Amino acid sequence: MAAAYGDKIVLTPTKKSKRSTTLLMERVLQQADESKVLHVAGGDHKGIIINKEANKNAQEVGPPHLVLQFKVFLQDQSRSDTLLTQENRMLRFWYIDAIEKTEQMKNAHEFFKDLVKPDDFPRDYVGFIKKIMKMMQLRYPEIRKIECEMTQLEEMVMAPITPRDGLTVVETIITTATQPLDEEPKEDFHFPEPVTEQRLLELVEHAYPNTISFNELKKGVTGTDDEFTELLEELERRNLIKQMEHGFMRVVQFDTEVKMVKQMPKVSQIDQPTIAIITALYPEKLAVDTMISNQQTFVRYKTEGESNVYTLGDIGAHRVVSTKLPAVGHTRSAMIAGGNTTTRLLGTFQKVEYVFLVGVGGGVPHYTDHKKHVRLGDIVVSAPEGLNTPMYIYCDERRENSDAGSVEWDTKTWCPANLVIQSIAQELNDRYRAQPEEAPWLEYMRDGAKMLESQETNFKKPAEDLDKLYMNIGHGNLIEVAHPTAPEGDPDARRPDIPVIHLGRVTSGHSVVKDEQTRQAFAITAGVSAYDADFDAVTESIYGSRIDSYAFIRGITDYVNGTRGKEWQPYSALAAAAFMKEIILHLPDPSADDG
Repeated sequence: MAAAYGDKIVLTPTKKSKRSTTLLMERVLQQADESKVLHVAGGDHKGIIINKEANKNAQEVGPPHLVLQFKVFLQDQSRSDTLLTQENRMLRFWYIDAIEKTEQMKNAHEFFKDLVKPDDFPRDYVGFIKKIMKMMQLRYPEIRKIECEMTQLEEMVMAPITPRDGLTVVETIITTATQPLDEEPKEDFHFPEPVTEQRLLELVEHAYPNTISFNELKKGVTGTDDEFTELLEELERRNLIKQMEHGFMRVVQFDTEVKMVKQMPKVSQIDQPTIAIITALYPEKLAVDTMISNQQTFVRYKTEGESNVYTLGDIGAHRVVSTKLPAVGHTRSAMIAGGNTTTRLLGTFQKVEYVFLVGVGGGVPHYTDHKKHVRLGDIVVSAPEGLNTPMYIYCDERRENSDAGSVEWDTKTWCPANLVIQSIAQELNDRYRAQPEEAPWLEYMRDGAKMLESQETNFKKPAEDLDKLYMNIGHGNLIEVAHPTAPEGDPDARRPDIPVIHLGRVTSGHSVVKDEQTRQAFAITAGVSAYDADFDAVTESIYGSRIDSYAFIRGITDYVNGTRGKEWQPYSALAAAAFMKEIILHLPDPSADDG
């Protein structure tokens, strides 16, 4: 869409204080009051008008459609030191009436990326404001007006390091992070990790209930054989792992009644579980098991093939079984193994009516919408957007349609026939939205954290300042963006230390998860709330077993797919498990069916 002929972009200063300046830039067909004009630009900048002061009689148009905040680091070139001034910049967007909400979000994201491109980012205030006005005039006619508020925050010696392999490039006015590989950042890239006790323990935990051999451990980290041997012996001495016939296995300290069996003992009809809970990571399994009473854990150990772990017990009036998949990931063998384990679970316990896939995931940030914005520690329950729409999407392959100028995806989609789990989740969310501090699952989280205090893993909530939000602006560059906040008095404003519940689609697939720009574009198009590791084979097994009611419950640990935010994984897994428990307590009483 080209700019309308005769459109003018008028800048009006609206507020000024010692540390803050607010400017309004709006699209008009003509200047209403010539006496207010300070400057009318000509030449290349024709159509740009600067007003002297705010028009007090300007018509109020209501709250902005979108708000976006970010930080820059300013350096005074006249000073000899390297002191930087941190400044918060807030952009408020108003759009013309014909633009839908989803288009507004796409437009604002593209506008922002164009604005902060490192190769031509303005190095001073005048250039910054001028660029906004020219972009509105020439490339973004959908935007009716933008208000820019610039507030100085503090002075610092150096800009913070952004979380991309520990590398930072400090520009004169903006901090970016680069990855020295190629033009597009490859988020799957990891530098080889040196062998440590913690990393070895993670690898053994990831394989559980399978064993992992010495040679397989050496593929995950780098070190000498002597270093591996010494660290493994130390983990054995601390009773964290044990050596089995073909490798090492995690010792489950939380449950001292683990029974190693070749075949699962027969479970009586009255003790048969009606609910199955599937986890993929060791902290997820620990978190879920704190919600279960009267536990019995069995490990069906096999020297060849897949081992299985089943914890039987009660949640309220319901009999449940929890399990941990030996591995979930992008390799085909991992996908197949996860599907086979699920099929075996549901074949072993044939009275299961409900399946919960509980654990961690990656949140979809909404830089401009606080209600849709998913933060670290939040909980996402998979749910469709409407009738006959998917709850879970797996993106297989991506194809560029050059003729249409668009991207097409080969996808697999699933949605349960019975949405009772989603209905209960929505009801609970609505019930406690006004007073979330009274939500019972918060007490379950506290109780679970106490039960897990003796674990090597820390299940306490990480510090809030570790929840940094970055936007990829291309060519390996990132910019820190502020989390969107609710307007003052908004009933949906966040409460400190209380996870927010979101219901929305969950998506996976290496082709869509691999970079931030692709994830964001697909999320806006498909209405995605969270991404996770590849559970397509697991979901297909649930569907193939004719389970009519199932849901993903994901505690958010990062803004990718849940595999990167290690420090948030235990807390977020506990949050997901606690909300799962509350949903289960509201499921129909199984004794009513027996009567």
